[in-house]
Amino acid sequence: MPLLWLFLIVLAIAAVGYVVGRARALQSVDGDSRHLHSLPSYYGANVALKAAVPAFFLLILWLLAQPAYVNSVVSAMIPENAIADGSSRGLVMAEVRRAADGLDNAVAAGDMTEDFARNARADFNDITQRLKDAGQIVTSQITQPVLRAAQEYRILNAAGALYMAIAVIALAIAGAVWGVRESHGEFRARNTVEKSVLALLVGAAMIAILTTVGIVLSLVFNTWEFFTLYPWQDFFFGTSWAPSFSGRGGSSELGVLPLLWGTFYISIVALAVAVPIGLFAAIYLSEYAGPRVRAFAKPMLEVLAGIPTIVYGLFALLTVGPLLMSIFGKEGLNWMQSGTAVMTAGLVMGIMLIPFVSSLSDDIINAVPQAMRDGSYGLGATKSETIKQVVLPAALPGIVGAILLAASRAIGETMIVVLGAGAAARLSLNPFDAMTTVTAKIVSQLTGDADFASPEALVAFALGMTLFVLTLGLNVFALYIVRKYREQYE
Repeated sequence: MPLLWLFLIVLAIAAVGYVVGRARALQSVDGDSRHLHSLPSYYGANVALKAAVPAFFLLILWLLAQPAYVNSVVSAMIPENAIADGSSRGLVMAEVRRAADGLDNAVAAGDMTEDFARNARADFNDITQRLKDAGQIVTSQITQPVLRAAQEYRILNAAGALYMAIAVIALAIAGAVWGVRESHGEFRARNTVEKSVLALLVGAAMIAILTTVGIVLSLVFNTWEFFTLYPWQDFFFGTSWAPSFSGRGGSSELGVLPLLWGTFYISIVALAVAVPIGLFAAIYLSEYAGPRVRAFAKPMLEVLAGIPTIVYGLFALLTVGPLLMSIFGKEGLNWMQSGTAVMTAGLVMGIMLIPFVSSLSDDIINAVPQAMRDGSYGLGATKSETIKQVVLPAALPGIVGAILLAASRAIGETMIVVLGAGAAARLSLNPFDAMTTVTAKIVSQLTGDADFASPEALVAFALGMTLFVLTLGLNVFALYIVRKYREQYE
C-alpha cells in the first residue's frame, strides 16, 4: 500500500474518532455540555490524538527499522566468494539495491511480470538483458548471487510494507476505540489533550536535534566505509587530488589538502573584502546615519543576503572574471591566465558576505549601552574617539563572533566557487590561479560516473565530514567568544 494512502486512512480514522468521541461524550450527559468536565471538542481531540499519534509514531519507527533489517538479511545471503577483489560487501549491496529497483521499475512499466521478476530459476543473463532493454540502470552483468539477493530484497520489502500497513491501521483503530471508551462526562479530556499537545511540542523541538544526529551518523557511516577502501593517511596528508572513475579507486589520488587550501584561501580573500566594508557600513549605520538614511540604507544593504548564490556565481563568471582579466591578464599585468581564479570567487563571495557582517555588527553595536557613550562624551571625547575607544571595544566580542559566522558561511559556499574559481585542485599562493574547494568537489564526486558505493563517490562523505567538523568548530568558537566576553558590557 502506498504511504500516501496509509497516511490518509489513519487521518480518516482519526477524523471519524473525533466525531464519535464528541458525540459519545455528549450522549453520556444527555446532550447537556454543562455536565461535562471539558468542552466537547476536547473529547473528540482526545480520540483523534490516540488514533493518529501512536499510528504515525509506529509508521516512522517501521520506516527507519525496516531498511536496516532488510539490508542485514540480504547482506547475509551474499557469499564471500561473490565479492570480487577490490570490492566490498557495501559495493555488492549497492548493486543489489540497484537491481531490485530495476526490477520494480520494469514490473511497474509492464516490461516484466511480477512472477518472472520473483522467479528464483530465472536466468540472470536474461534478467540483465531485459532490464537493459527496459532502460534500467544496472551493472554490466548481474551475477547469480546479486540477482537472488535482489529478488529476496524485493520480497522482504513488499512483505514489510504489507505488515506495516496492517499494524499501523490496527493501532489507529485500537487507539480510536480506547479514546471513544474514555469519552464520558467525568473524564478529564482537556488535561489529557493538553499533556498530549505538550508532548507533541517537545517532540517537534527534538526534530532538529534528531535531524542533526541523523546527518552526522550518515556522514560517519559512509566515511567509515570510505576509509575501509582508501587509506586515511593518503586522504588527510595527500597533496594530490586526481580521482579516476575507470576502476575501484586503485589509481585514484584523493588527498584532501589541496581542497582545504583552496577552501581557506578563497574564504580569506572573501573575508578580506567583507569584514572592512561590512564593519564600516555597520559603524556608519549605527553611529552616523540619520533615521531616514538608516531606514533606506539598511534594507538595501540586506537585499544582498537575499540574492541566490547562483546569481553571484554568474556575476563572477560573466562580469568580475572578465574585468580582472582585463587588468591582470595578458592585456594588462599578465598575472592571470583565465577569468576563473581565487580572486574572482573571493571578491564575489566577499560581496555576498557583506550583509552578514554588517547586519550582525550593526545589531551588536546598537546593543552597547547608551550610557557608555554619554560617559565618554562627558569626559570630553569626540564621536570618533568614543567609537574607537568605547563602542568598538565593548562590541568587539560580538563582532568577532559575526566574523567567524561569516567565515563558516564562506567555507560552505558552493556555486560561487564552481563558477568563479574553477576546478583545479592545487597548492598555490598565487591568488590569480584557479583553485577549487571541498564543497565543489563534493558536488562533482556525487555526480561522477562511479558507483555510488565506490571510493570516488564515498569520498564525498569524507569531505563532507571534514567540512562539518571545520564549520562546527568555527561556530562553537564564535559562540564561545560571544558568551565569554558579553557579560563585561551588560
